[in-house]
Amino acid sequence: MAAGETNKHKSLPPYPEMILKAIEALNDKNGSNKSSIAKHIESTYGDLPAGHSALLTHHLNRMKESGELVFWKNNYMKRDPSAPPRRGRGRPPKPKVALPQAMDLTPTRPRGRPPKDPNASPKPSKVKVSTGSGKPRGRPRKMARPSGGLGGPPPTASTTTGKPRGRPPKAKAPVTEVNVQH
Repeated sequence: MAAGETNKHKSLPPYPEMILKAIEALNDKNGSNKSSIAKHIESTYGDLPAGHSALLTHHLNRMKESGELVFWKNNYMKRDPSAPPRRGRGRPPKPKVALPQAMDLTPTRPRGRPPKDPNASPKPSKVKVSTGSGKPRGRPRKMARPSGGLGGPPPTASTTTGKPRGRPPKAKAPVTEVNVQH
C-alpha cells in the first residue's frame, strides 16, 4: 500500500524524509507529537495520498523501532548520537556468561530420574524408634463392624440411627385416570 500510494504522487519525498524535515522545522526541545507532524506535512506538501494518517503512523512506528526516532512522553524526536540509550522498563537482563571450554565438552544430563542400578545392594530396613508414649504414631486403624452377634440380620444404617442413608427417593404424584366419552 505504501509503495503504490507514493507512486501516484511523484512530487512527494519519502515519508521518513518528510517526517524528519517536519521535526526539524518544528524545532521543539521536547519533540513533536503526531498531530503536529501531520499538520506540518499537510501544510508543506498539500497534495497527500488518501491514507495519509495511516501511512504517517506506519512510518513513525517503523522509524521508532529502527532507532531513527525516539518516542518519549507521546512526542517524537530525533535521536541524539551522543546521548546514552534509554533504559527500558523493568529489570535489565542478566549478562550472559560464557562457559569454559572444559564444561562445554561434558554431555548434558538426560531428562527425568536416572534408572536404578541393578547391581546396587538393597537398602537396610528402617529401625522403628519408639516415641516414648507407648502409642503408635498416626491415625488408628479402622475397626471391623460387629456382625449382629445373635444370628439376627446385620444392623443397617436405618436401624441404628433411625434415618436412612443418602438422598430420599423422589415423591411421585398419584396418577388419576380420565374417562373420555365421545
